Amino acid sequence: MPDPTPSSSSTPADRHSNREVASRLLRIADLLEAQEAEGFRVRAYRAAAREVGALGEQVEQIFEHGDRAALERIPSVGRSIAALIEELVETGRIGLLDRLEGHVAPEDLFCRLPGIGETLASRIHDELGVESLEDLEAAAHDGRLATVTGFGTRRVLGVQNVLDSMLRRRARGNGASPPARPDAVQPPVATVLAIDADYRSRAKAGKLQMIAPRRFNPSGEAWLPIMHLTRGKWHFTALYSNTALAHRLGRTHDWVVIYYEDHGDEGQCTVVTEYQGRLEGWRVVRGRERECLDFYARTHGWQWAAPATSDGP
Repeated sequence: MPDPTPSSSSTPADRHSNREVASRLLRIADLLEAQEAEGFRVRAYRAAAREVGALGEQVEQIFEHGDRAALERIPSVGRSIAALIEELVETGRIGLLDRLEGHVAPEDLFCRLPGIGETLASRIHDELGVESLEDLEAAAHDGRLATVTGFGTRRVLGVQNVLDSMLRRRARGNGASPPARPDAVQPPVATVLAIDADYRSRAKAGKLQMIAPRRFNPSGEAWLPIMHLTRGKWHFTALYSNTALAHRLGRTHDWVVIYYEDHGDEGQCTVVTEYQGRLEGWRVVRGRERECLDFYARTHGWQWAAPATSDGP
């Protein structure tokens, strides 16, 4: 069985070899199993790892000659795993593996992009407040990213091009803000709020596996609860926010970051307790407050006297 941990001395070609791709898929399977994800997901990654490891042609060449659709034709490699292989080939990293191993801060997410190291990633988060690749893409197009020290015209254009490929946008090069991702690739607000409530309840009861985040954790303690769930077509991973801002504001056990994936379409959102306005005291999905307002109106009959607690409604 291949060594599941990539060597720090590996060349870029090594990191894209079939052996290395299979190794990372096995690592994902092992971590999902240890974190009590559904058994069918664990089996799927192990089956894909076996098939990739046995291929005669390199997966990087398969992708370059036929894009993601060609990867999907590999036995046991469906849309979701093909998307992860594509991400590895393009960026050298897999976001899912980063999250499972404790790389869960936005800064770690941005470090997946070529030319962005820890210093630039921290500036992006601290100065712009963006927390997802979708937010970063918008900032790259609307001029905000260019205001961050270290981002000249060429680097901003590079970020636009990489994200255009990663997020399957077609707004490259016109300088306009890209269109919002269709609602079809976002789980319903009701589902996200249910995942948030389930996560916080199980975390409070001590029923979740713990991981040791890499940031703001000098002792290496496994303190961050992680939850994997499948609801309908969506696979979810939920964790408390471990960002610098969450620590500074004392919201590390209020803000919940939820990652979601559906056959290669993926994204993330943050659920928080609202502290002002009509939704004060209620759990809301950042950026989807209007939908949350409509949801609570339907389910609670416009009874807005909610307790202002982090437990939410």
